[in-house]
Order: sequence, then C-alpha cells, then structure tokens
Amino acid sequence: MAKSFASRTYRDDAVVLRTHKLGEADRILVLLTREHGQVRAVAKGVRRTSSKFGARLEPFMVAELLLSHGRNLDIVTQAQTKGAYGHGIAADYARYTAAAAIAETAERLTDIDGDSAKAQYQLVIGAFAALSRGAHAPELILDSYLLRALATAGWAPSFTDCARCGAPGPHSAFSAPLGGAVCPACRPPGSASPSPETMALLAALLTGDWAAADESGPQPRHESAGLVAGYLQWHLERVLRSLQHVERV
Repeated sequence: MAKSFASRTYRDDAVVLRTHKLGEADRILVLLTREHGQVRAVAKGVRRTSSKFGARLEPFMVAELLLSHGRNLDIVTQAQTKGAYGHGIAADYARYTAAAAIAETAERLTDIDGDSAKAQYQLVIGAFAALSRGAHAPELILDSYLLRALATAGWAPSFTDCARCGAPGPHSAFSAPLGGAVCPACRPPGSASPSPETMALLAALLTGDWAAADESGPQPRHESAGLVAGYLQWHLERVLRSLQHVERV
C-alpha cells in the first residue's frame, strides 16, 4: 500500500546553506535542519516571480519548512520565515563572504558528522544573526564560529595548556596537528609562534568573550585568522574555497 501524504511529510526549522538552479524554475537547496541534520531538497517553481516563498529560501535564511520525502531529494511544500538574515548579510560584502565561509564549513561538518548536527545548527543561526545585525566585525564572527564548530565536532583546540601533555600554559607555540598550544618539550619543528595577544584573542573567540575580542588589534586578528584557517584545513583535510574571498584587516 502506498504511503499516505501525511506519513511522507515532516516539519522542521532549517537554515539554507547553499542553492543551485534546477531546470527552468526550480532550485535545489542544501539545508541544515534542527532535527533532521543536513537535508537536500527541491523547491519547485521558486525562481518564478510569482513564487510565494522564493525569497524565504535564499542562502542564510532560516525558515520553518514542511517537506515531503522524495526518492532522491526531499520536496519543500511550505516555508515560513523565522530569521530573515539573508538581507542584512547580502547587503555587505564582508558579511556575505564570512557567511559563505560559515555555510561551506557547516555543510562539510554536518556531512561527515551527523551526530553534532543539532548543535551545529544552533551555531550557524547564531553566527548568521550576528552577521546580519553587525554585532561584531565579520571576520571575528567567522573565526569564532569556525573554532566553536570544530570544537563541537570533537576537535576543540587548546590556547593555554599544552594540547599534547597538558602542561599548564600559556605557551608560545601552536601546532594544528597536535591540537593547539604546545609547550617547549612537545613543540614539533615548524610550529607557529603567535604573539601572546593572538593566543588571547583565539581563546576569547572560542569562549565567546566578545569584550576582549572586540578590543583586539589588526595584528592579532590577522595572525589568528591564519591559525584558524590552518587548523580548519588540517581537520577537514581540504581548503575551503569561500575562505579565499573573506576580507581581512
């Protein structure tokens, strides 16, 4: 017996990570949902000017969706806006490029680690909300998100005690393969030697100490961005294309 329509549908909150065109009027969406993890779905007819919910399914938007299970892709049948973050983000290039890097990271992390998807969903919408209202410098919001997302996925870095032996810090060396700060005894050749101000900024971004992060200067921000990017690349085993377009101080 064929399944009823009700048994094939489900409702969930979702943030739109990425879209691409399908046919003449449809769009494929990569969604991160609150309860169902990463979902790929089709929104039919949303590229027509007469579409009732096309604008609700743009990148970085958060919506309550009604979806039905499909053979290969689910189908969006209803959409109600819950967070119109896309408008504020798209109006500013620095915010947009930071959001694109966040979305690419979230898509990658929830593709390889579905168990943390619910926590990753909360991190993404928090970052998009902060970007949309200009709460902090876009590059700081991005780096804070990246560190927290990696920590949520099980790769929490240390910026004080030695990541290898646990020796109390602070320490003056950083190794992405070893998990962050390393003491002189554990420091491998070629380790970075960030300034104390940079390590303090990284710790603030990881813990959400925005008072300290907002007061940081250009040099620690630039240095921390490189360390975060290297740490991200080491654990994802790939370079994020969107990071290349992020504006840095």
